Amino acid sequence: MAHNDYDSDVLVVGAGPMGATTALALASLGVRVHMITRYRWLADTPRAHITNQRALEVFRDLGIEDRMTLQGSDWRLMGDTLITTSLTGPEIARIRAWGTGDRRIGDYLAASPVGMLDIPQPKLENVLVSAAAERGATVGFNTEYLGLEQDADGVTAYLRDRISGVERPWRCRYLVGADGARSKVAEDIGIPIEGHSGRATTAYVQFTADLSRYVAHRPSILYWIMNPVGGFGEIGLGLLRAVHPWNEWIAGWGHDPANGEPDFSTDALRARIRALVGEPQLDVEIGRCSTWQVNQAYATRLSVGRVFCGGDAVHRHPPSGGLGSNTSVQDAHNLAWKLAHVVRGVADPALLDSYTAERVPVAQQIVERANTSRVEFQGIRDALAVYGGDPLRAATALMTDPGKDAVEARRALSLAVQVKDYEFNAHGIELNQRYRSGAVLPDPDVPPEEFARDPELYVQPSTRPGAKLPHAWVVGTDGTRVSTLDLVGSGRFAAVTGVAGSVWADAVEALGLDHLRSAVVGGPGAQDAYFEWAERREIDEAGVLLVRPDGYIAWRHGHVADVQEAVRLLGAALAAILGTTPSITGHPISGDAIQEERS
Repeated sequence: MAHNDYDSDVLVVGAGPMGATTALALASLGVRVHMITRYRWLADTPRAHITNQRALEVFRDLGIEDRMTLQGSDWRLMGDTLITTSLTGPEIARIRAWGTGDRRIGDYLAASPVGMLDIPQPKLENVLVSAAAERGATVGFNTEYLGLEQDADGVTAYLRDRISGVERPWRCRYLVGADGARSKVAEDIGIPIEGHSGRATTAYVQFTADLSRYVAHRPSILYWIMNPVGGFGEIGLGLLRAVHPWNEWIAGWGHDPANGEPDFSTDALRARIRALVGEPQLDVEIGRCSTWQVNQAYATRLSVGRVFCGGDAVHRHPPSGGLGSNTSVQDAHNLAWKLAHVVRGVADPALLDSYTAERVPVAQQIVERANTSRVEFQGIRDALAVYGGDPLRAATALMTDPGKDAVEARRALSLAVQVKDYEFNAHGIELNQRYRSGAVLPDPDVPPEEFARDPELYVQPSTRPGAKLPHAWVVGTDGTRVSTLDLVGSGRFAAVTGVAGSVWADAVEALGLDHLRSAVVGGPGAQDAYFEWAERREIDEAGVLLVRPDGYIAWRHGHVADVQEAVRLLGAALAAILGTTPSITGHPISGDAIQEERS
């Protein structure tokens, strides 16, 4: 069909983290994208907030890292997660969270050019949607998705303007369903979901109160309160979450739906918040109240035909570990470049099959991890069980009692707190993804990867195909530091090599492809002055890494003797990944070479 026969190349249903990142990434690559949301505006509750290093790397690639940084709470304020009897009462434990502790900060700094931020979802969505619109995406608010039909050439979606009631069809080449945990798009195309929903319920209330005198000296975004007002459910602790330090907050606690709806009366909520804080006269302004269910479900397939789903539509889980919006952003980054390459005719549509192959294992992992993190609070409660569920007595005994029971409680509590690293310092969960799909050409000359340390806790940089390109600092032409991640991305493949691998850079020039560039680490503009890249590249300086637009390594190869061989191998690898046949000055590269790289 002709270009003008489509209202847009891609229609995105939903304007949350996944939908808005998809729209921004597509618009940045010149794809005509229209995004709709049934709501009159964006998220109006804080919801997701923890923004991990990988999500920030995506935002860096999309050119909005600085804008996000302005909207978030600094990494240093995310720090000491407390377990305490109240904000004014005795503490039980502190957990150095999100890599801020002395033992882990070096791991985080070495793994990425960015840190972590705490960005409430309304602010995050505002940046994403604004940037997408600036780059050419169109946005329809108050627009409801009703259904769709697919054919060989595209998708017809049926939309309704919720203000006028007018319905209209929308014709697109591809549709992305990013419409949340109750996704109608996923339901309409029959996305299979494994797991179950509603296995626990949590009550939340937003409130305003100046708590700086209680927390500014021990900054954190999460304060877990062990006292009777928060003592129900598998976590069994109340929560005070800082939305904007230190006067905008959320109070949360487990709720038993068998007892009906929570008491959200103003007097009851003030009493509960004052008990969590430990200040009977605290001046509290109550905001919005809600309940939400704890889900444990993920999709085993992310697309049907020309329709793709991502974000909460395909992985549904509690916010433990801050994995939700971060994973949604990465879904979008993975899918968008593939859609763009197919829409522009650079890749065969079969490339899109790799989206399911690569992201389903990630969805399964984070759903299981987030739910397990909730259950692991039991260890803390068990450690203090000898005190009969009295947190004040337990906290006092931990600090003053030399007796046998107290000694054992302290030992058990220490072990239980260490287990919580799998929620609060799960660096490997965030950065250790390894992709296996048709968009990755395995290295046949190496044995299976073995992790030197726990792969959920610790990042293991690797240049194996399927791994994310390792970060290393190099030095630019003006003497400033540049990350190796900055040498790739921006919607293009990159052939990353060293000074001794000039034949690969020459091969890129010979291939003459707009979607392929070269990066010579060690040369001008990327001097390996710290020799960090030499330590992490895992291949000879004369070898090459073919890095995808999303920063993941698709293929690698060692030294070759001449430019002709480099052209043949690099062109064949790219063709095997994209399902097309690159040519050199109009002459196709051998199909045998393509098959050689694929096998």
